[in-house]
Amino acid sequence: MARVQKPSNYLFFALPVRRRPTCASNTFHRLTRPVSTPLRQKSSSAATPFMYDLASTASEEPRWKATPSRMATRGTPNRIFKGADQMNINKSPEKLDRILTRVIGEGGDSMLSDEVKWLAVTHKSFDHGRRGFNDRLAYLAKPTGKRIIELQASLSLIAGSTTTPEPARLDEYGREPFKHPALTGLAGLTRDRKVMVISKTRMAQLANKYGLMQVLRWKPKKLNDEDSSGVEIVLMQTLCAIVGAISLQRGGEVANRIAKERILEPLGLKS
Repeated sequence: MARVQKPSNYLFFALPVRRRPTCASNTFHRLTRPVSTPLRQKSSSAATPFMYDLASTASEEPRWKATPSRMATRGTPNRIFKGADQMNINKSPEKLDRILTRVIGEGGDSMLSDEVKWLAVTHKSFDHGRRGFNDRLAYLAKPTGKRIIELQASLSLIAGSTTTPEPARLDEYGREPFKHPALTGLAGLTRDRKVMVISKTRMAQLANKYGLMQVLRWKPKKLNDEDSSGVEIVLMQTLCAIVGAISLQRGGEVANRIAKERILEPLGLKS
């Protein structure tokens, strides 16, 4: 195979190798820089860490009562929260205590702290969630109010079941199914019955009966149509959040009792 010869006029240029700067060279150039060219100074605001004014933060109102100043949005509030002035949002602690007494029963106004009271009746749509909201109390915390209500509903369905169990079938191998008195009502526990008892519509009606709508803090998507804005889900979530708050501050025994006596029994489910 013939070798291809390079043309005689083909020139090769060696690129200069850039020397890597060293500490010694950096120091030399820094010392020999002309005095007329001042060194660039860093801004003191960037060099100094940001310090919070602890005195002003401590003097602020509680978060449930007013939006924290460091979370306030710049601009005209009426433009940002369009229609907010048309919402009749409760600001009276006495009114909230009266409604909680209806929901929880005697002593319900003193069962929760002030912060948790307002947190339980605040939806995340209110003030863009800057004052806290009840999602964790209703769904995410352990134990949640929704899980407590579902558990007590399941136990009540099992205890009060009148469903006749299926007749035993003859087994060709002579095996007998396991039987126990605690499992006699298990046939009455079905998903359809459970959903029918604690549906969002029935729980929203119960919340309206207690008057939770008077103290609920939320901002509907459509001010003239609360149903399409999801008011039923918001009311059901508020009931679950109240039970979840009680379980965290008063214990599971009190929360289970209130879930049975104040929510399930009015819905027609007795244990």
